[in-house]
Amino acid sequence: MDLDAHIMRFDWADAPSDIGPGLADIATTAEEVGVKTLSLMDHYFQMQGFAAAEDPMLEGYTALGFLAGRTTTLRFRTLVTGVTYRHPGLLAKIVTTLDVLSGGRAELGIGAAWYEREHLGLGVEFPPLKERFERLEEALQICLQMWSDDDGPYHGKHYELAETLNSPSSVSQPRPRIMVGGSGERKTLRLVAQYADACNISGDPETLAHKLDVLRRHCDDVGRDPSEIEVTAGLGLPEDTPLDELVERAEVLADLGVATTLMAPGRDAMRSLSEYYSPLIPRLREIETKPL
Repeated sequence: MDLDAHIMRFDWADAPSDIGPGLADIATTAEEVGVKTLSLMDHYFQMQGFAAAEDPMLEGYTALGFLAGRTTTLRFRTLVTGVTYRHPGLLAKIVTTLDVLSGGRAELGIGAAWYEREHLGLGVEFPPLKERFERLEEALQICLQMWSDDDGPYHGKHYELAETLNSPSSVSQPRPRIMVGGSGERKTLRLVAQYADACNISGDPETLAHKLDVLRRHCDDVGRDPSEIEVTAGLGLPEDTPLDELVERAEVLADLGVATTLMAPGRDAMRSLSEYYSPLIPRLREIETKPL
């Protein structure tokens, strides 16, 4: 089992000028202790309910590009980009650029979007949920076409592209990996089965077991081998939980088919990485995940 780190806050910085050096230190330390993938939130405003909307929030892909230049092996993605945030053709170009400049370390994390306040705040269209899911499927199709040899047109209900030209092509082969975020049973997990290389599902072990059963059924429906999909999920325990207890929970998740667990450092991310991640990662690597 691998461990990914998800950075959700930047209010640890005393001033905006401190965010860049501090985030670079977090990324390089994460790489040193063995984190596989570092993800950032992709939001305009900090998430209401988690913290104050006025708290610092960075534009995701600019920040990931900065971190890619400070690291050599760490993988990067957003967790996850709302489909409404960027036109799909531009999004494919952005992720491709990150992949090329990082030497093949970029992934696309994408979902249907949910945070209405930030859309209204910055004047970004926020269509109804049904339309957002339609746009999400079209965006996945557009990205896959732009990462293929087909540079012809794309005709969808919501998007029309005259040319899906994308040069240079990605360093990742055959393309950057795709994660679809969310665990809705009827739509989201169907899109995972049909298009994604990875998913992120939240919930306790019982909930995860149910959601993964649903994912397997969707895979059967579309003729997909579910073992091709990397399942990521949080441990669901505070990071100061005793190490043996964290490992026991990870073993439960691995038995369900979870290949990568996710932890989000708190305000003192450097302490989290050194005191909790560093001793946990070698133990996790000894855990074998059961195939879906």
